[in-house]
Amino acid sequence: MDFALSDDQKALRGLARDFAKNEIRPKAEHHDKTGEYPLQILKKAWEIGLMNIHIPEKYNGAGMSELNDAIIGEELFWGCSAMATAILANNLALAPVLIGASDEVLKKWIQPMTEQFQLCAYAVTEPGAGSDVAGIRTTARKVGDEYIINGSKMWITNAGYADWFFVLTKTDPAAGHKGITGFIVSSKTPGVVVGKKELNMGQKCSDTRGITFEEVKVHKSQMIGKEGDGFKIAMGAFDHTRPGVAIGAVGVARAAMEHALEYAKTRTAFGKPIMENQAISFMIAEMARDIEAGRLLCHQAAWLIDNGFRNTYQASIAKVFCADACMRITTDAVQVLGGYGFNSEYPVEKLMRDAKIFQIYEGTSQIQRLIISRYLTEGKGIEGPNL
Repeated sequence: MDFALSDDQKALRGLARDFAKNEIRPKAEHHDKTGEYPLQILKKAWEIGLMNIHIPEKYNGAGMSELNDAIIGEELFWGCSAMATAILANNLALAPVLIGASDEVLKKWIQPMTEQFQLCAYAVTEPGAGSDVAGIRTTARKVGDEYIINGSKMWITNAGYADWFFVLTKTDPAAGHKGITGFIVSSKTPGVVVGKKELNMGQKCSDTRGITFEEVKVHKSQMIGKEGDGFKIAMGAFDHTRPGVAIGAVGVARAAMEHALEYAKTRTAFGKPIMENQAISFMIAEMARDIEAGRLLCHQAAWLIDNGFRNTYQASIAKVFCADACMRITTDAVQVLGGYGFNSEYPVEKLMRDAKIFQIYEGTSQIQRLIISRYLTEGKGIEGPNL
């Protein structure tokens, strides 16, 4: 058992950390206040190799591991979680395609992403179907060699800038989750209507929109897997992406703890730095405890999938632990800073607003608890990874 990063991984972490420090953090406040999409920062991230890292070498990609993704993600989210979400959202849309697509699709749609800057989006959630993915209503009916897609999606990250979408549809509404099928759909296809940018509580410069599909025609070759494989492929993608989202919560929590610690060491009350008061020092010690535990959970879940083991249980534990810890840590950081923490001129109130989404997107904290409890009911998981 080895917890050490390789020299290559340390170099990758350094690259991501420097990018977060020099490119992301100096612009975070501006993008939070204006909501302006950080397109130029995304292009710089693509240019230095921090995007689309999972595209296989066969298609001119880097073919990196999920653990490498976690290493990059922690640093970028430490910089600004809104920008990091925009930078890394491609990973979510790419995951089901890399799992289920044909060689033809990968060469046509994925390989070009290594040659020029492109964005893609995971279009699954609907106005009436979030956690209940099997409840989606978007349909795709077969007409000759084409499928005609009709329906609406909601809360789609990068929707306004995406070149293509991974879209989950019902090809057989009577078959439940076994009647769900995924497609790649170009954003320029006639009938694709992208809605207004949503104004959210946190991660304000992340581009989140609704999408409507009105008689959108796609060729059968754009299907991911076979008819009826969509639910299985989409859920399998979460095993790959949830460790990366969970580590994002670690990055935000780490940033909050650092701000709280710096303040506690310099702010004096009753004749001494407040860090010397147990009420404050223990609060910050607990932040460090949960950050360390969360990072290990994320690295374990990533390592499992990289080494061919199913990680659904561990990925859900990492996601729920890190999301809940991040919300608590950012809230406590605001408390440590007191009135300054509540003020928008100080960074921790932004971190607290940004933190909330980790308990919601890529499976709510309640859904993660449901997954974990089902594993335990079936007698799985509690003894640790079955290696």
